[in-house]
Amino acid sequence: MKKVFCVGELLIDFVAENQGNDLSKAINFTKKAGGAPANVACAIAKLGGKGVFVGSVGQDPFGTFLLDTLKTEGVDISMAQTCSTFTTLAFVSLAEDGERDFVFSRGADRELVYDSALRKDFSGNMLHLGAATALLGGPLENAYGKYLFDALTREMFISFDPNFRGDLWKGNEQQFIKKCMPFIEKSHLCKFSKEEALLLSNTNNIQDACDVLHEVGTKIITITLGKEGTLVSYPTKREIVPSITVKAIDTTGAGDAFIGCLLYQISHLDKYEQVFNDVSLLVSMVEKANKAGAITTTKYGAIPALPSKSQLEN
Repeated sequence: MKKVFCVGELLIDFVAENQGNDLSKAINFTKKAGGAPANVACAIAKLGGKGVFVGSVGQDPFGTFLLDTLKTEGVDISMAQTCSTFTTLAFVSLAEDGERDFVFSRGADRELVYDSALRKDFSGNMLHLGAATALLGGPLENAYGKYLFDALTREMFISFDPNFRGDLWKGNEQQFIKKCMPFIEKSHLCKFSKEEALLLSNTNNIQDACDVLHEVGTKIITITLGKEGTLVSYPTKREIVPSITVKAIDTTGAGDAFIGCLLYQISHLDKYEQVFNDVSLLVSMVEKANKAGAITTTKYGAIPALPSKSQLEN
């Protein structure tokens, strides 16, 4: 089984549950551990895989809470860093259908310093890059690019999720698109939401989006479509893989559960190139990953809702 190094943010989600999707009217918030790459590492670990988190939190009670949470879930936090900057916070509102609205207060996540010592552990393993805050400048963006280079030179399997957050890129969407392109070009697998695929490709439908994004360079595309399932795309073949029916109450972390479960399965392959040539193999993996994402929406919070291996097999 391969290790999956997940690089990016770890933060506090303050979630306004059952208070509509207007943060200006929310009164009560519940503290949750969050951050897309951290969620992915937890999703992998909860299934029995080897999730490694690479990111930065503050030397404060929230940072301690976050690292303790990951450790409890079985994530390897030996590569995590702490700094004097306060831990990053996100305020999240939930509508009745579980959809979310975000406001960020960015802090320690941007302070991740590149560590060349990781290179020795990269060979034969996998890298997942979650980009919610990683392309906003600072040491994290610098480290992000260097880890991509290291992964390429170590012939790792590379996964990229842009994790577009409109609140972070208002008026700068074109800059976001430009910064994502090198990662789409070099990654073996890209996971997009429908919104992200259309934005990054500057198209009006997901079929055209796939054509454009494959031309950029990525070999495999998955576009999550909520209750409709997931579009799996190769340059020459596409298929929508259905999901299971659930009553969603909180979609936070569903995409992270999906990609975490998919990477967990790929980590068990003798050679990751198998997924490039065997469509039926990837489809069966996506079926299970869809189930993981759906289960996650049935509870509040991302990490507590991530399924275990036994839940997926029931």
